[in-house]
Amino acid sequence: MRGTFFGIGVGPGDPELLTVKAIKAIEKVDVLIAPKTEKKEGSVALEIARPYLKEHIEIVYQVFPMVKDFAENTDAWEANKEEILALLNAGKNVAFLTLGDPMFFSTYIYVFRLLEHEDIDIVTIPGVPAFAAIGSRIGRPIVEGNDVLAIIPATAPKERLEEIMKAASSAVIMKVYRNYPEIVDLLHRNNMTEQAVLVSRAGLDDERIIENLEEHADEKLNYLSTILTRRS
Repeated sequence: MRGTFFGIGVGPGDPELLTVKAIKAIEKVDVLIAPKTEKKEGSVALEIARPYLKEHIEIVYQVFPMVKDFAENTDAWEANKEEILALLNAGKNVAFLTLGDPMFFSTYIYVFRLLEHEDIDIVTIPGVPAFAAIGSRIGRPIVEGNDVLAIIPATAPKERLEEIMKAASSAVIMKVYRNYPEIVDLLHRNNMTEQAVLVSRAGLDDERIIENLEEHADEKLNYLSTILTRRS
């Protein structure tokens, strides 16, 4: 009998933000898939979930290359898929850990698409997305009243970013990194710098919070970061 595949969102960083359902799933699975990139050792998602791991649980690290187009690494993704299927075919329950929420800008989405047409049971367990945790952490309402919220990937074309900023009352800008100065400039032009806050590594020991973004626009970010803002 095939095992069940679980996609588990572990939240942004604080282990106490895992849901009860996520913890129960982690405690009963046989294998944890811990995603990592080619350049970094270990898995942040695994470390967040570590307080809830049972003794002797099997941990499988899988490398997921950081690319813009999923099709570019078909071989790598297919190899990961086959490894997961082999574990499930052996009757093991397998969990794939992912930061934040599994269906929100997540590597899990691609894994889900690879497996959803297979003859297996898939259970996806939601997690707290980073922007929701950040709003609570810094005491900042994300939307209220008739606000229109835009969730924007900073990797989008500059023209598209500005178009969306002009239409939104409030914005969550995800994946801010090397183009941080350009993002700050766009925020300034759309009257969104005064109430902007940038947070990196939310809930982790090396969490970083930057206010007054224009004064820090020349700083280099070490990690993908999130900006919460609203129009002044």
